[in-house]
Amino acid sequence: NWNLIMIAFHYYKAIKTSPGYPPAEKNDRPFVSVCKKCIMPKPARTHHCGICNRCILKMDHHCPWLNNCVGHFNHRYFFSFCLFMTLGCVYCSISCRNMFLDAYNSLERFKHLDLEKPGIPVTGMGLLLGLLPSGQTNFQTPAPPYTFKEKMFHKSIVYMWVLTSTAGVALGALTVWHAVLISRGETSIERHINKKEAVRLAQWGKLYKNPFNYSKLNNWKIFLGVEKKSHWVTRVLLPSGHPPHGDGLTWDVFPVKRDLIAV
Repeated sequence: NWNLIMIAFHYYKAIKTSPGYPPAEKNDRPFVSVCKKCIMPKPARTHHCGICNRCILKMDHHCPWLNNCVGHFNHRYFFSFCLFMTLGCVYCSISCRNMFLDAYNSLERFKHLDLEKPGIPVTGMGLLLGLLPSGQTNFQTPAPPYTFKEKMFHKSIVYMWVLTSTAGVALGALTVWHAVLISRGETSIERHINKKEAVRLAQWGKLYKNPFNYSKLNNWKIFLGVEKKSHWVTRVLLPSGHPPHGDGLTWDVFPVKRDLIAV
């Protein structure tokens, strides 16, 4: 299965790939500030992670599900994992919907048998999901008894459908949020910094511009490492371990004042 391969590949790469760290030795590369905790030069878009206890190049956040920071060198793997995992959850939820309804309906009938009453009404949840076939009343004749194995089989189907559906919604929201940030040329941390800067400059009647926003299409090309048309297939739709654009130490910026650059 193509989607399963993409999920496994990007999850593994997101865990095993270093997010990127500033060089420990002295060098002539430009920096924008000094980290108060590392007492080391900090390049643009670099931030200190309190969990990793070191600075991370283009840090987005520390992900507990990866047990790793999401930074310059593994940001694409993290986003691709979220995207393909969301697609997998949506696919399972849609393709298994009828199976879930059958299993849930069977469990409802099993509850009626436990009560040993031939005229037990279907629950409100069953009515809400539309489990009653057309022309069928709310009072049913008990179905044949289920074995323990059959009961657990139906419960497993219901559990897996609910799990994939809720995970798809939650992970889908996270994926959309990161897609918006990527389109704007921001990380999660830079989003908060840029928002504060925009408010601060608005008080002076000035407009803040993110110096790392190169337009939506260019932002995606840089993020995904797309340099030619064929890369949309070979580097986006297929597993690819190509490195990201640049070294994470220096960044091209639009002509803005130096004190407006988010660091």
